This record gives sequence, C-alpha cells and structure tokens, in this order.
Amino acid sequence: MMGAPLAGVKILDFTHVQSGPTCTQLLAWFGADVIKIERPGAGDATRQQLQDIPGVDSLYFTMLNHNKRSITIDVKNAAGKEVLWRLIRECDVLVENYAPGALDRMGFSWESIQEANPRLILACVKGFGPGRFEDCKVYENVAQCAGGAASTTGWRGDMPMVTGAQIGDSGTGLHLALGIVTALYHRVQSGRGQRVDCAMQDSVLNLCRVKLRDQQRLARGPLPEYSQFGEGVPFGEAVPRAGNDSGGGQPGRILKCLGWEQDPDAYIYFIAQAAVWEPICDIIGEPGWKSDPNYSTPRARLPHLNEIFTRIEAWTMKHDKFEAMDRLNAHDIPCGPILSMKEIAEDETLRASGTVLEIDHPTRGPYLTVGNPIRLSANPVTIQRSPLLGEHTDEILRDVLGCSTAEIDTILWSGAVGPVAKVAAE
Repeated sequence: MMGAPLAGVKILDFTHVQSGPTCTQLLAWFGADVIKIERPGAGDATRQQLQDIPGVDSLYFTMLNHNKRSITIDVKNAAGKEVLWRLIRECDVLVENYAPGALDRMGFSWESIQEANPRLILACVKGFGPGRFEDCKVYENVAQCAGGAASTTGWRGDMPMVTGAQIGDSGTGLHLALGIVTALYHRVQSGRGQRVDCAMQDSVLNLCRVKLRDQQRLARGPLPEYSQFGEGVPFGEAVPRAGNDSGGGQPGRILKCLGWEQDPDAYIYFIAQAAVWEPICDIIGEPGWKSDPNYSTPRARLPHLNEIFTRIEAWTMKHDKFEAMDRLNAHDIPCGPILSMKEIAEDETLRASGTVLEIDHPTRGPYLTVGNPIRLSANPVTIQRSPLLGEHTDEILRDVLGCSTAEIDTILWSGAVGPVAKVAAE
C-alpha cells in the first residue's frame, strides 16, 4: 500500500466550530499534518459547547478534530506571534474561518503572509462573497436561508424550514478542502501559493442547484412533478416548498409503514421510477394501471401522483420499512428506509464498513463518530482521537520548528503558548 496521499503537507488549522474543522479533519484523514492553533486555556469554542460530561471536551469538538495536533499560542504575546510567523514560514496551508477582517486585525494579512511564505496557500471560509453582505457574520442556518435551501424546504403554505444536514458549515468545509487540494496541485506546477475562498452562501447554493434549475423551468410553465400540479394549485413566481416530493425527474414520496402510529421513523422513501412501473403495479395490486392510458406513461401519471402514492402507501402500511425495502429491492424499485440516529448508531453494517466508528478518548472514554466518507483503494484511513488542548505544543515546537530543549523552555516561559503550558513546564 502507498503512503498517505497528503503525507508531508503541513496545515495550520486556524479554525473553530464546524466549517473550518470539517475541512481540516478531512485533510488530516488523508495524511496531512494538521496543526490546530488554539487559545491558551480555552481553545476551540466547541470544546465547551454542548458538553455532556462536565470538564471533558464535548462531542461537538471531538467529532470534528480527529487526526490533528494541538498547540496553544497567545497571538497577543510578541513571542507567541513570532512562533506563529515561524510556523507560517514552515507550513503549506493556513486555513481560517474567523469573522471577516479578523485575521488582518491580528496582523496576518494575505499580503504579509505571501511575503513571509510565497508558497503558502491561505484558505478562508466566509459567510458571503463580495457584495453588500460580505462583512456579515454567518452561521449554519443563516447560510441555509441565504443560499436558497430554506425557501424550498418544508410544506407548501407553511413557513420555510432548515434541514438537519449541515450543508452550510460542513458543506462549505468540503468545498474548501477541494479548493485546497486543487491549489496544492497548482503549486506543483507554479511553485506559488494562492488564496482560496469559500462563501457559505455559495456552497449552499451549489448544493441547491436543482432548485435553481426549477426556477428557470418555472418561467416556462408549471412544474408537473410537484404535488401541487396534480392538485390544480397554481404556481407562484418562485420555486415552492414541496414537502417530500423528489427533486429529480422521477416522482418520489415518504410513505408510512407498519407501526407508524407509534414509531416516528416507520417510513420509507419510495421512487416511482418509470423503468419499474410494471412491477410496482403488480406489487400494490393494480395490474390494470399498466395498460390504463391514465397511468401507463410517465407523463400521463403526473396529474395522478397523489392518487398513485396514496395507493402505494396502502401497501407499505402493511409492511415494516425493512420488509418493504427487501420486497421492493427484489424488483429493483428504488427505495430506502427512514433511519433514526439511534438505528444508525446501532447499525452493524455501518460499523463494519467504518462509516460509524467507536473511538477511545483519554478523558471521555469511548464514543461514536463518523468515519471518512471518501474511500481510496490504495489509502485506507485510520481515524485517531481528537487532541487535548495544547497536547502537542512541545512536540510541534521541536519537530516542526526544530527548537532545542532550551529554546522550548524559553518559549514556554515567555508566555507565548499561554500560562497553562507554562505551569505544565514547571
């Protein structure tokens, strides 16, 4: 097997909360040496957020910071700022997701970074791109709203809804990781670094492109795959909220299964794909629909989707979601059970594949996390626990900056890495 694909790449992780850490964790999984810069005594804000065990790093932090090393640096301390400049000169990438202008105010402008290390890539997450909102601070749900997701999620006639998938934060982190790898590849050819910017609004919109597609289609007529078409409800000027209708060309719905009255997740997503329409008709007991001109073609079925899915649901309600899935899959009918987080956490298949992992932590003990969703055949990934605050301070000073024991002692006593590290040195 070959070595890790990003082995030898040194990344300064100047990120916090979710968008930036998602990006740098992905790069760390692929072998980059991710050096997390944290405030002495506090660290990433998520270490303390949503704590379920007092005095222990939260799951919010531990699940977003695997395979990284942590160093504490007080950037308001002159010696601490010098340590950071030394790291900038040694590293390949600096990733940050501070509020607009924060890095400049700290004295680390893009121009000064370029001067110190022309090969360094500066990767930034911001809420908005250039324009009237570029100085605004953005969080997950704000990005979902500004990127078009919320206006197209939820039920027609009801308020907009955000999704449980973190498409604003984690989605932007994934986009930024691709930008960084692209810039690294370009540097191989050019020898120079560049700035990589990802706006959360832009990333959400990229994930909502099918709705922008529908906005343009709507200008030319109604959207026949939406439920309201079959109900005779007029369309407005913008893409409506469509509940659980499929976003593609194949009609789909979430349907009740056996036990739905007691189990809030006893549902299945069912896609009435044209290629398997005949077995669908046979399974639900409507063989006549195969030749009926009102149902025999995809176009003819569009005005009758509510009726069709009501009939399909009458069948799914007689079976639990897993039995229904097995019977439908035998005929290649696209479907999938609604899995609760409890079911996912306990799913032996997901554990066996590495999608869900149990990691041991020195203060928390064992906990579940999500494995790398990107699999390379020649580069299996080992997930390591998240670092304790400042755990690798001495190690980074020695291995990355080449500091001697005497120089490390001088840095510790200067307050450059904060009073916690200083006391530890005593």
